[in-house]
Amino acid sequence: MPLGAVRPSPLVEQAAARLREQITGGHWPVGTKLPGETTLAKELGVGRSTVREALRALAGAGLVQPRQGAGVFVLAAEPVDDWPTRLRRAAVTDVYEVRMAVEVHAARLAARRRTPDDIAALRAALEGRRAASTADDAAFVDADIAFHAAVITAAHNPVLADLFTEFTPVLREGLIELLTLTGLRAHDPNTSDDAHEALVRAVAEGDAEAAAEVVRGELEDPFAPAQGPSAPAGDPE
Repeated sequence: MPLGAVRPSPLVEQAAARLREQITGGHWPVGTKLPGETTLAKELGVGRSTVREALRALAGAGLVQPRQGAGVFVLAAEPVDDWPTRLRRAAVTDVYEVRMAVEVHAARLAARRRTPDDIAALRAALEGRRAASTADDAAFVDADIAFHAAVITAAHNPVLADLFTEFTPVLREGLIELLTLTGLRAHDPNTSDDAHEALVRAVAEGDAEAAAEVVRGELEDPFAPAQGPSAPAGDPE
């Protein structure tokens, strides 16, 4: 089937979409060599530079692969989802399970590696969380996530930090929705403050296992009633 000329803007996105349709529709099966840039540019009604950028986008999606001196070949019939895309499609419960693994270990590392600046940042984040207790659920969740991000930062592991940053948007949406549905903060606007204070204390004292246990206690059953003063549950996370 003919490709058909694209509209003026945005040319690269439109060209990439047209080429993607040809690949996913089976017009160019896996292993097929694509027509040259000049041919594609003529069929699409765009310049060669636009085609080149469109092919780069398809290569980034795992659909095509350029081979030096041979041309561009179809590598897959369906795009390969990147990590952010997969996270956006993930269930919040799945993200939460990963968060458990990341944050428990991060709390342990934070207690071992924290600096005076880290402790100051944790205490400031705790106060920020408390100040947000009078705000709406979205603002409170933002302050709560900022607190946990400070713990991650204190772990001084860039890979853990990147993981937390990647799944934070999905987590944020899920937490706001859960707070809205459960009305958890109606009776306790600053829910789980004791646990967060205990976490700051454990990190500041360098007690790695205590810090890990506080986080584990929070995240295992975030909507359960508090179980004790050392690590009560009930965190909105």
